[in-house]
Amino acid sequence: MNFAIVFHKEERVFHLYNEEISYIMRIMENEQLEHLYYGKRIPDREGFSYLHEEARRSQMSVCIPEPGLLSMHYSAQEYPSYGTGDYRSPAFSILQENGSRVSDFKYRCHEVKSGKPSYLPLPMSYVEKEEEALTLDITLFDNLSQTEMVLEYTLYQDYPILCRNVRFTQKGKEKIFLERAMSMSVEFMDKDFSLLYLSGAWGRERYLKKRKLEMGIQSIQSLNGTCSGAEHNPFIALLRKGADEDQGKVYGFNLVYSGNFLSQVEVSTFEMSRVMLGINPEHFSYCLCEGESFQSPEVILAFSDKGLNGLSQAYHRFMKNRLMSSKWKNRERPILLNNWEATFFDFNEEKILQIAKKAKEVGAELFVLDDGWFGKRNDDYRGLGDWDANLEKLPGGIKGLSEKVVAMGLDFGLWFELEMINMDSDLYRAHPDWIINAPGRFPSHARHQHVLDYSRKEVVDYIYEKVAKILRESKISYIKWDMNRYMSEPYSATLPPERQGEMMHRYILGVYDLYHRLTTEFPDILFESCASGGARFDAALLYYAPQAWCSDDSDAAERAKIQYGSSIAYPIVSIGAHVSAVPNQQLYRNTPLETRANMAYFGTFGYELDLNLLSPTEIEEVKREILFMKEHRRLIQIEGDFYRLLSPFEGNECGFSVVSPDKAEAIAMYFQKLNFVNASWIRFKLKGLEENKLYRISSNLNPSLERKEATVLHAGYNLKDKELSYEAYGAELMEIGIPIAREDLSRKGGDFASLLFLINAI
Repeated sequence: MNFAIVFHKEERVFHLYNEEISYIMRIMENEQLEHLYYGKRIPDREGFSYLHEEARRSQMSVCIPEPGLLSMHYSAQEYPSYGTGDYRSPAFSILQENGSRVSDFKYRCHEVKSGKPSYLPLPMSYVEKEEEALTLDITLFDNLSQTEMVLEYTLYQDYPILCRNVRFTQKGKEKIFLERAMSMSVEFMDKDFSLLYLSGAWGRERYLKKRKLEMGIQSIQSLNGTCSGAEHNPFIALLRKGADEDQGKVYGFNLVYSGNFLSQVEVSTFEMSRVMLGINPEHFSYCLCEGESFQSPEVILAFSDKGLNGLSQAYHRFMKNRLMSSKWKNRERPILLNNWEATFFDFNEEKILQIAKKAKEVGAELFVLDDGWFGKRNDDYRGLGDWDANLEKLPGGIKGLSEKVVAMGLDFGLWFELEMINMDSDLYRAHPDWIINAPGRFPSHARHQHVLDYSRKEVVDYIYEKVAKILRESKISYIKWDMNRYMSEPYSATLPPERQGEMMHRYILGVYDLYHRLTTEFPDILFESCASGGARFDAALLYYAPQAWCSDDSDAAERAKIQYGSSIAYPIVSIGAHVSAVPNQQLYRNTPLETRANMAYFGTFGYELDLNLLSPTEIEEVKREILFMKEHRRLIQIEGDFYRLLSPFEGNECGFSVVSPDKAEAIAMYFQKLNFVNASWIRFKLKGLEENKLYRISSNLNPSLERKEATVLHAGYNLKDKELSYEAYGAELMEIGIPIAREDLSRKGGDFASLLFLINAI
């Protein structure tokens, strides 16, 4: 059998395996769990216990009676604790009523079952058929504190994926305080890895970072409260020596959570590497009384022996099919136009309808009304929380406007920022205690707004009813759910002192609860998450909102890095990508309209500008771009395998491609940031094609229409029509590449020029 969870009774070893991966652990002499192996599939057999090693070492603490030599500090543990001889960071910590944090969780039983349980509204991956996954629950128990721990492992048959979480239940009468509860821990017996992670800030989210593991602790974290944050993403990967985009062994770890997190790799002085991901233990404490449980978020572990591209494709396929739960998960995304950068707060219904009419003329399918439609919201100082339409701007309210837009033949979408409030709002004046703030402390503000306390059910209930009323009476197909600040002065007015450490986690559970209720009542609406751009781009929200606004920085050149980094861990159909106006709002940079579209094709695709301000030639260009995306978006967004071809982090170029599953069709994009004079030759090498298939390669090498209109003939080249069309085998395209002439890049504008290639099997 090629898919199983086996328990070898005599040596007490668990082996979880499918066609691609194996995961092995055993029950040790002290009844705790030891990790033995995780990686490429190996044959199942009796006898894996030889992987346990013991040696007498100085300063070792032995946790079993003499003459035993079992020491936790030198054992690769499955879910380690502190206090019984392991001096590395623990996966969990429990404060008991007597003040002790020492625990001893011993194996009690285990169960293997088909399928995968749900812990909604806490998002996790799921199954559509029970037989596609096996779940192992290992129950351990601490007799002194009377606390139960269940380590849960779900193995999927058709993915190199293992999902892990942990659940604590207090069975005894004494209450306990869970001070640390990581979602998983896994150990490797060496440190021969590089750590890859995604870091940045607003406007430059998810930049690719890599460093070699060394002794000590290497970690990234978030303490932002409301989100994982723009600074660091809750995904890390370990790359074996020599691993790159296309070869070598890579381990991925992606936390399905949207709040404070910690991703940590600790290398001991004996070069053992312990990987842990979970809720950040800083400012975290969870009280459990008798009968109460705590459920951790999930970590999705993925393995590839085909480099980072192989890891990414595993994550992309899995998230599209078994993490996104919306009806939109395998549907092409509508081509939208958002009015924000066209109008900001300055609009009325007439202006909005003019923009929507032009969107319909060029072929867009969805119009999205952004911030400024509610309360007294004429700037960002006031109105947040007052979710009633401003009738001075929109006399018919959202209902009337949505009906008019739909009558044009467009779908209608709406922006909300549901978790925030301005003090200058009717809601704040009615409920000033609903904001998060510590007693007697100054309430720090950000963007003139404060955070509503979503750890309180009555707050979530109120917002739900306000939003649901609008959705029930209006014709709304899409929601952009924004969130524009981090949490400060974390404190809830309704939690007792001993439970204040639960507040930030309860806040995130409140966000999930609101998402769950809205997506349940309105299953046909496409939700897009947003957080000052990409500050909440995580796996958890993909469960409810199958796409996320990637970054407020919509400049095409900057997006090369942002979208490249995001694609490491997330499918490109989840990446909100728009063509915006120039000069760019963030960088004041001018890039060709064609390049802005070519970059946005590798995402959800849409526009964020006033089309009425474009020239007739530019409008024709937009129509051509929309037709292209409609023709190819199923390949790009849903069916194709995505490849990163050239890294913008390593040079002046960037390259992406998508290839159909049958290798019969591909689309590739080459982008250069700056032009060069008298430069070297370019060979653009592709990936993922069939070596022995003959392909036709075609590309429009003409300047875009708007560029041709504005360009004066140069002595070095002319702008007459020029098309690329030739035949080559897949092996040629991958080993030799497509020759790109520098002149053609200059014809496209030189700086920030891009070329799009269609590759079709003959």
